[in-house]
Amino acid sequence: MVDVVGVRFKKAGKIYYFDPDGYTIPQDSYVIVETVRGVEFGKVVVADRTVDEEDVVLPLKKVIRIADEKDKAVVLENQAYADNAFTTCTDKIKDHQLDMNLVDVEYTFDRNKIIFYFTADGRVDFRNLVKDLAALFKTRIELRQIGVRDEAKMLGGIGPCGRMLCCSTFLGDFEPVSIKMAKDQNLSLNPAKISGLCGRLMCCLKYENDAYEEAKRELPDLGQSIKTPYGKGRVVGLNMLERLVQIEIPEKERVIEYTVDELVEEGIIKIAQATE
Repeated sequence: MVDVVGVRFKKAGKIYYFDPDGYTIPQDSYVIVETVRGVEFGKVVVADRTVDEEDVVLPLKKVIRIADEKDKAVVLENQAYADNAFTTCTDKIKDHQLDMNLVDVEYTFDRNKIIFYFTADGRVDFRNLVKDLAALFKTRIELRQIGVRDEAKMLGGIGPCGRMLCCSTFLGDFEPVSIKMAKDQNLSLNPAKISGLCGRLMCCLKYENDAYEEAKRELPDLGQSIKTPYGKGRVVGLNMLERLVQIEIPEKERVIEYTVDELVEEGIIKIAQATE
């Protein structure tokens, strides 16, 4: 067992774990830690707790100190520097006529590195741009190409639902989303209706997917033949959320609606699995 605190460096960013090194650090506190990028300022989103060694990657880096007001002032100052760097880099991109779109600029807490995030349709030869930026800022320069989902996460916005984007408010990581999820939920496959601001499938398709998959295992398939007390029928409609099945009975010229429980009680599902 090891003691850890969970730290985020960006809103809705990934949570990284550190050794509290004897500090008692409540949730929502700010700390100074060392990362692979250098010394960073982060927010504690998981307070001191003990976890199994298998749940974290050892060895953990230690918390350097709990941040004070001076540290917070440095963060604000760094943001002002980053805003200026954004303007400068945008001008340099135009000068070099590079096909890339600058999204964000970030200084590490100790100002040993500036990270420029950009999007582009393909590979970009930015070597001359890096030389110009290094000469101007006199520090280490990193240009990092990101995808459209990461761009939406950084910039934020309002989704088709009218709420702030999930990725920019609480989603720490992107989970795979497939068109099959939309099909299972009987959603329109019109790309305009199931795509987010990033142009990719909406992350929220994943939220209810497990419930739909479980319901799908309980319900018969569309078009499946079924024997009912009213005669042989065919499944013509499914309501996954309410667990309802509509069965058309050609002989009776009617459609009968069953719940899953009724199908099980009457033994219809077992008969359906063996009936073609």
